[in-house]
Amino acid sequence: MGKRIRQAKLYILATALLLLIEQPVLWDLYRPAATANAPLPTGPFVALTFDDGPKAETTSRLLDGLSQRGVRCTFFVLGVQLEGNEDLLRRMANEGHQIGLHTAHHKALAGLGPADFSAEVDELRFALTALLGPEDYMLRPPYGMISRAVEDRAAAPIVLWSVDPEDWSDHDAARIAAHIIDNAKDGDIILLHDIYDASVDAALEAVDALMAKGYTFVTVEELFALRGVEPENGKVYRKLPPA
Repeated sequence: MGKRIRQAKLYILATALLLLIEQPVLWDLYRPAATANAPLPTGPFVALTFDDGPKAETTSRLLDGLSQRGVRCTFFVLGVQLEGNEDLLRRMANEGHQIGLHTAHHKALAGLGPADFSAEVDELRFALTALLGPEDYMLRPPYGMISRAVEDRAAAPIVLWSVDPEDWSDHDAARIAAHIIDNAKDGDIILLHDIYDASVDAALEAVDALMAKGYTFVTVEELFALRGVEPENGKVYRKLPPA
């Protein structure tokens, strides 16, 4: 995890410098040497995360909206969604979003034996590594269901959430956005699903509203870096406390 955390710290410093000179956040123009003395943003910080994708239509529209706003987030993807969406996943990575594991077939991991667990988690990790290269892919178990066995076999930090508008329940974009805006606090990890049009609309509305309040959106690993926390394999994280 150390390399990814160092990269996240460098990104945060770069963002601070770009904000100081009032220029758009341009990831491809980032130069680490120019950030040595730049102050860190003061926050508050939140991590926006999406499960169950990618889905070509909705995820592409979400990425467009996030790019326009200079926001990076975290996608916990399904193995069954990889085929046909390879370019979309490469776009996520190229635009600086974090990609994590949400199992191959959205199966609850608690109760699975070693072979079935490996088929759901390790095979997805191998597939993403083949597509995007080796990374520290964090794990989000479906339904948030964990057990001691899941923790022992994860071989990755386990990322849950602290703000859940249950966007799957009614696809009401206004309600979903209001829930996020009203409940998000510094260090929160927000759960949404990028397979729903209403969730994309709600996410972008919430981003605009919270940024207007001074919030900065970061990936989960960037949130770890900001808090000075080295994520541990098998440990469960729901939010990051203030530094």
